[in-house]
Amino acid sequence: MLSKNKIIARMIGCCGCFGFGFSRRPKGELRPTSGFNNHHSLDLLLDEDIEDDDECSYNGDVTDTAREDDAVLHSRANRSEEILRFREQNGMICRQHPVKETQKIFRTEDENGNKMVNEYVREYKIGAGSYGKVVLYRSSVDGKHYAIKAFHKSHLLKLRVAPSETAMTDVLREVLIMKMLDHPNIVNLIEVIDDPSTDHFYMVLEFVEGKWVCEGSGPPGGLGEITARKYMRDVVSGLMYLHAHNIVHGDIKPDNLLVTRNGTVKIGDFSVSQVFEDDNDELRRSPGTPVFTAPECCLGLTYHGKAADTWAVGVTLYCMILGHYPFLGETLQDTYEKIVNSPLVLPDAMNPRLKNLLEGLLCKEPNMRLTLEAVAEHTWVIGEDGPIPQHLCWCKRKSLQREESDGSNDDTQITPTD
Repeated sequence: MLSKNKIIARMIGCCGCFGFGFSRRPKGELRPTSGFNNHHSLDLLLDEDIEDDDECSYNGDVTDTAREDDAVLHSRANRSEEILRFREQNGMICRQHPVKETQKIFRTEDENGNKMVNEYVREYKIGAGSYGKVVLYRSSVDGKHYAIKAFHKSHLLKLRVAPSETAMTDVLREVLIMKMLDHPNIVNLIEVIDDPSTDHFYMVLEFVEGKWVCEGSGPPGGLGEITARKYMRDVVSGLMYLHAHNIVHGDIKPDNLLVTRNGTVKIGDFSVSQVFEDDNDELRRSPGTPVFTAPECCLGLTYHGKAADTWAVGVTLYCMILGHYPFLGETLQDTYEKIVNSPLVLPDAMNPRLKNLLEGLLCKEPNMRLTLEAVAEHTWVIGEDGPIPQHLCWCKRKSLQREESDGSNDDTQITPTD
């Protein structure tokens, strides 16, 4: 077994490309039980990466479903897909330009013998996971690089993530969610390639070639307050956008936060995300990474997904600042016990405003935990940069345009001026 410090260093340090260095393996029962004496390997706590040489397979996550009722899981998955399909069919998509959808696959080679998928020329593997790998491709049309997640549909259909669900369910939900999104702090889905006559399926994503959020910051130190604040503002902006559209990410952690060359953080990997019809974001089982799991999730109770996302933001900020985890045990059960019962320990010399923020984010009582709106207005987050800029998303712009159009037809309406 790897030592705890070595595993922490691997988690906080650079571990791959495009947010897929750590992947979930199929898990057994993870919730605390009396005695907390199950001895799972520590790499399960941190979702340590594994290699998969299958060229065309999905780099995704297998959800732990040992306790959740099969009917509830099936109903939730169906409901998420219904909501997403309804939004898609009724133009409720928060993007000015829709995701390109291609139904023909041409697998060829270029003049140098490099493999090609349609216009994309394969360069090299950039990430691995429990279902496969993510590969860097270059477009022969615009010359840009893209990260492509590749799937074997037959493999996904055989791979069970719940008694009545396959990995294909998660993949399709991830695609549907990403087709809705357009935000500067969210990784962008460019194209979906799905040829009904073949077993291949591809997600073409924007390639973020910058460093990881915590790359090179291994223990005992962290990123420093200035950099951590900049990254935190981007994470909060992107996550507030998701929550405003009733989407719970479900797996916020440094590994899923990518940094562009100009220092912009983008949230990636929506493979365990969930969508809701309204503000009722109740869930019964957390599919996220163990060390980033909120206390209420560890207890196996019904919990609110947005509050659990916010806890994960707190763990991520703690990692950025201190270079290690706030709660980590030798086993999964021990880790969950610490998350639920151990007090948060912060250095006495820490900036009081930062300490106050971390205490608010890592409050074990979800009803007393800081909301993202409160985080955005926190004095440490504002710093010298001022409030986080408000992003006017495309669907909100369309709504305002409709209101203005309706107002222009009303003789009593006064048009506002700048």
